[in-house]
Amino acid sequence: MRDRGGVLKKASSFLMTTHLHLHLHRAFLFSNPPPPPSPSPAVLIRCANNSAAPPSPVAMADAAISQKRALRSQIRRALKAFSSDQRAQEDVEIQNFVLDSSWFKSSKGLCAYISCDALREVDTSRIVAEVLKNSHAEHDMQVKKRLYVPRVEDKNCNMRMLKISTIEDLVANSMNILEPSPVDADQTEREDVLVASQPVDLFLLPGLSFDRQGRRLGRGGGYD
Repeated sequence: MRDRGGVLKKASSFLMTTHLHLHLHRAFLFSNPPPPPSPSPAVLIRCANNSAAPPSPVAMADAAISQKRALRSQIRRALKAFSSDQRAQEDVEIQNFVLDSSWFKSSKGLCAYISCDALREVDTSRIVAEVLKNSHAEHDMQVKKRLYVPRVEDKNCNMRMLKISTIEDLVANSMNILEPSPVDADQTEREDVLVASQPVDLFLLPGLSFDRQGRRLGRGGGYD
């Protein structure tokens, strides 16, 4: 979800626009992900003058990791400064933007996260409720939707996206984050999006912050 009309966290957007020059696009969201960043001309000139090789890919990757770690700390501090009323107002505006969009209304298969207030994530409760309501659509004017939500599988944050049909399909995990149980009420394994017969056409992805070009900074966990 991008910063449209000032609805994303303003402090986070400012920090991302000012500091983030990393390629954080994910291959599963973009068919042609951008190449890794090249050394700046100044770096190349210094290397040429010193008869040294340009920075290695490993060194550049290490620098990017350090830069992201520092940026995450700055953004977490900025988010903590937001009042609960301000966060709630912006959550409403963001969800309204998604729910009113043509791309949401026309979508049939969605992957979406279940928001966690303790992590200060953008609230998705109304979006999830709308998708689940339309998962049982019977009228021709409504697009029947399928919803897949994340379940963390192990301590390494490997996750699967499992299909749910009601909010009661969610249970709290050890961190008190709601996620789908691996089987439904009939003890049938839930459908995994990776083996679904039909593709998803919308992915609502959480992030610590985004810049104005839509580049994402995650928390360094399951999605990253």
